Amino acid sequence: MRLVPEKSLLAVIDVQERLLAAMPDAERVVARCLRLAEAARLLGVPAVLTEQYPKGLGATPAALAAALPPPAEKLAFSCAGCAAFDEAVARGAGAVVIAGLETHVCITQTCLDLLAEGVGVFVAVDAVAARHAIDHDTALRRIEAAGGVLTTSEAVLFEWCRTAEHPQFQAIRRLVI
Repeated sequence: MRLVPEKSLLAVIDVQERLLAAMPDAERVVARCLRLAEAARLLGVPAVLTEQYPKGLGATPAALAAALPPPAEKLAFSCAGCAAFDEAVARGAGAVVIAGLETHVCITQTCLDLLAEGVGVFVAVDAVAARHAIDHDTALRRIEAAGGVLTTSEAVLFEWCRTAEHPQFQAIRRLVI
């Protein structure tokens, strides 16, 4: 299974201020999510941003929010069932690139629901995190065992681009330097 921009969707899930404050790798997660969002824009990949109970968990950091569509609010842990998310998937996403927080809660539940619907799942492991390493590591193993593909944000960018002859290659390359 390969990623192609025309059949991909980027889902940035719940990268919110109060959650980030508890993450050991918060800065990296935000930077990698922003890298994915910028690449998606350059390559015409649709994106969706969710926020879990923003009243309690805060907003998405401004720089990241500016690179994505307005956030869809949700209370359920899985993004499946969130109207904006479901509409984006229904527009033909054969594969969803997943980034955000927390690996063992909203990321895992969203992945499992997408896989159950027959949608390909690619988790950018450098763009997801959990407060505790054991939760993060266990969740990634569970997602992979269920059929999700573990990858990195850089690998996603170059897979979307496919070739150094792509018209956006130089712009994509600058995102990883």
